[in-house]
Amino acid sequence: MKTVVTTLNAKYIHTCLALRCLKAYAEPEFPIEMVEYTIKDPVMNIVSDLFERKPDVIGFSCYIWNIEETLKVIEMLKKVMPEVKIVLGGPEVSYDTKDWLEMTPDADFIVVGEGEETFKQLLEELSTTAKYHMVFGLAYRKGEEVIINAPRPKLKLEEVPTPYRFDEDLDGLSKRVTYFETSRGCPYSCQFCLSSIEVGVRYIDIDRVKSDLLYLIENGAKLIKFVDRTFNIKRDYALEIFQFLIDNHQGCVFQFEITADIMRPEVLSFLNEHAPKGIFRFEIGVQSTNDATNELVQRRQNFQKLTRTVTMVKEGGKIDQHLDLIAGLPEEDYNSFRNTFNDVFALRAEELQLGFLKMLRGTGLRLRADDHNYVYMNHAPYEILSNNILPFSDIVRIKRVEDVLEKYWNAHRMDTTVEYLVEKVFDSPFDFFQEFGDFWESKGWSRIGHQLEDLFTRLYQFLEARSMPNLDFIKGLMMIDYFKNHKHKPRKTWWGFSLPKEQQSAILRRLAEAPEQVNEEFSSLKLNEKELHKHTMIEVLPFSLKSYLEDGTIEATEELLIAYFNPKVEKSSLYTAPLHSMAVH
Repeated sequence: MKTVVTTLNAKYIHTCLALRCLKAYAEPEFPIEMVEYTIKDPVMNIVSDLFERKPDVIGFSCYIWNIEETLKVIEMLKKVMPEVKIVLGGPEVSYDTKDWLEMTPDADFIVVGEGEETFKQLLEELSTTAKYHMVFGLAYRKGEEVIINAPRPKLKLEEVPTPYRFDEDLDGLSKRVTYFETSRGCPYSCQFCLSSIEVGVRYIDIDRVKSDLLYLIENGAKLIKFVDRTFNIKRDYALEIFQFLIDNHQGCVFQFEITADIMRPEVLSFLNEHAPKGIFRFEIGVQSTNDATNELVQRRQNFQKLTRTVTMVKEGGKIDQHLDLIAGLPEEDYNSFRNTFNDVFALRAEELQLGFLKMLRGTGLRLRADDHNYVYMNHAPYEILSNNILPFSDIVRIKRVEDVLEKYWNAHRMDTTVEYLVEKVFDSPFDFFQEFGDFWESKGWSRIGHQLEDLFTRLYQFLEARSMPNLDFIKGLMMIDYFKNHKHKPRKTWWGFSLPKEQQSAILRRLAEAPEQVNEEFSSLKLNEKELHKHTMIEVLPFSLKSYLEDGTIEATEELLIAYFNPKVEKSSLYTAPLHSMAVH
């Protein structure tokens, strides 16, 4: 009996930990072949590939991002391989299981919940006596009747084999994301989250965790994402793992989901002192700062302590932070969400993800959707369309915020400019992103692609249309951001040069003759006139950059901006000098 386990990942770089857990548990009694596709792969290609493998059993790992495409695949598979047994598992089909079997006649079995032991026992029955009623955690059909067996007791994690040491994964460790678990379960009861359904947290032995991590690191893993719902819930365990990774990282990056308001200051001080810069990333689910909303979804959160944690991490400068928000939670109307956004944006995390509530099967919020008049998509990802206080029109507007937030803040293409706009020009950060998002939509830009230059010209068009004061100053900030975005000298700029070619040449000649007039660092580059022509760009700023960066003062003076693109290190460096010192007027 040949068995294949598969899934459709969101992207090629992703990997599915569930498949590896199933394979590790079932072998050696039942050899398992793993194969992964993406949701962008044509259905015919997936079916053709699976057909060529000639399996007797195919198990699919199902999630909200892949269920619609998965159903298309299995429907076609059953037409060309009517004898193959189709097994579904994963969080998307572990709830409303009876409905799934009634809606999906091409699926033969559903593994409900934790799947390793159930799947292995199912393979035993498929290869022997077919007594499916003996398999805890299994759902199947008996004639026209849907049978759902009793749930399976939770696995003892110390008895689960490691899923991280398959030879076929070695080549991809440096190219793909490795997902890693040290625990299962969540101590919290957030009603919008599937993790709230499983009570209690179980841990994998820490010595095995260290051994597996070291194996992955030494075999070339570059990015390991921990899937633990709250990595830091057990402080001593988390600290020991942090220390181990600090000692053994070898350049690998590690991402954790943490609960920020329970992070102790001494842990943060330890990380700020000992963690190498860039090897840790924290993902923090804030979701809402509205106390009434948090109470309704049974989410315990101390925003003051969360702020302390995010601030300490940011001041340490070692760890990037990704903060999550959810629009559409109960009793969070447009104005309340605006407040939430501004509260969280004020923390200036490296990334702020604005998501929309998804009414996941099995969650308390979906079961009580009528309490708040929720209207949501019938199909995955079950995203909210409206509720009693947030109409669809407001959701559409907030989606425009999300669009420009991704392009202009999370991508860090214009940090200097955006910082000025949200602090000095608009009433709040949310208002900037909302007004710009509305303008973006009115121009139809959401339906066309963009290059880097387009992002600058479109922001400038928006500011012009708004008759923005200090537009020349803002344009200068945008020039600075534009140069920072390039590792090599750009072939063009989004603005017209302010200096004629003759004057540019004269300035570059002067810079070659007297580089010390810029500063000592620039002089140490020892660039001749030919190198300056090849690797630098110059512009005129209508203000003193140094004064602005030091104390926010906008000093009206013309200053020469020199952008040097160092080909040896693929890095741009910016210098300024008083324009008059170049003696080119």
